[in-house]
Amino acid sequence: MTTIRFPAQPPPGSVLGAAPGATEDAEAYRATGGYAAATGPDELLHHLAASGLRGRGGAGFPAAVKLRAVRERGGAPVVVANGEEGEPGSVKDRWLLRARPHLVLDGLAHAAAVTGAVRGYVYLSDPAAASRVRRALAEREPPLPVEVVETAHAYVAGEESAVVRRIDGGPALPTAKPPRPFERGVGGAPTLVANVETLARIALTAARPGLRRDIARSTLVTLSGGRSAPLLTEVPYGVPLRTLAAAHGTPDAAGALMGGLFGGLVGPRALDLPLEPGALAAAGTALGCGAIRFLAAGDCPVATAADAVGHLAAESARQCGVCVSGTASVRDAVHALATGVAGPDTLARLERWSGALPGRGACGLLDAAAGTAGSLLRAFPELARSHLGGPCPGCAAAPAAGGPGRRLAVAVPEVSDTPPCRTPLPVLKGTP
Repeated sequence: MTTIRFPAQPPPGSVLGAAPGATEDAEAYRATGGYAAATGPDELLHHLAASGLRGRGGAGFPAAVKLRAVRERGGAPVVVANGEEGEPGSVKDRWLLRARPHLVLDGLAHAAAVTGAVRGYVYLSDPAAASRVRRALAEREPPLPVEVVETAHAYVAGEESAVVRRIDGGPALPTAKPPRPFERGVGGAPTLVANVETLARIALTAARPGLRRDIARSTLVTLSGGRSAPLLTEVPYGVPLRTLAAAHGTPDAAGALMGGLFGGLVGPRALDLPLEPGALAAAGTALGCGAIRFLAAGDCPVATAADAVGHLAAESARQCGVCVSGTASVRDAVHALATGVAGPDTLARLERWSGALPGRGACGLLDAAAGTAGSLLRAFPELARSHLGGPCPGCAAAPAAGGPGRRLAVAVPEVSDTPPCRTPLPVLKGTP
């Protein structure tokens, strides 16, 4: 079971809230200062730009830039809270919608005020989350019409153009760009598609602008792998990956799969890197959605890579020929390494594909598959080469049942449907 743990020193204005194991109702949210922010749209946009808040959906794009781009298009914009969590190793978005729906809806309302939006949507595939969000909408009517749109769970269903396509009545599949949603989105209107954690941090910034930097530089992370139960927690930027590994219960970590399936594999030396988007990008990896799967002693990164690319190949939207053939080829080559039947040219082919395939599909799935293969060769070159002679004990011991997606999947922490105690908590106030 996935557990939730408060940091030793909870970040000011924490997204985790006071009772992360129960659904927060409107009264409890108001008791902590929710829905009472006096920060106006222009002032809020300034605070978001000054804080450097990045999106938490995976790409890490500056939130203020995205808001401003929709605002400047004019017309009648649309705002979307994107809670479709396609990464198998991430649980933060589904937990957030189940536990703190009002925080997300408050952020959606603020985003609408900044952009001038006239309609809003909450987009998700989790029935439990959908139920909590609908109840939250009934508890407090939002300042603009908000509709809950459900979709079938899929890796590509949360890609922003797939979100727009599904809300417009089509399949949840990516489309070619341009136009991007901020140019032409839902119903042809300029559309902001924002991750639900991003919106939660926008709401916290509106309520506590003096804490804007702390709010922007803390993030939810899902830690899994090794022999310990998965863990959802909130940490400030700058914490070394090795410290997170120890907190998770994998102090002997020999590497990690970063950013869900988008940041690739890193070796043991990379565990000294700080959890900070810029530092990780400079090292050739990524924070992505904040999902980190640690490799314990005895875990083979080749087996982990085989699980990752196997899952991606299975989740291909099958719209782009290069993706269908490319992800399948990468999958087969890495699987051959893991099972000890790879040919002498396998590593050379993986090296070639890791450089040639990214950027050729309509979405990032092909990039993730090629990037995972490339990161395996960079982080563990000797180990990958050793698999040309046969499978290692770690690969041979890897579970064969359930499929790669199930082996990588993390369960959402249990969230009681009963609201927490309504004893008012002190309101955190920041000084602008």
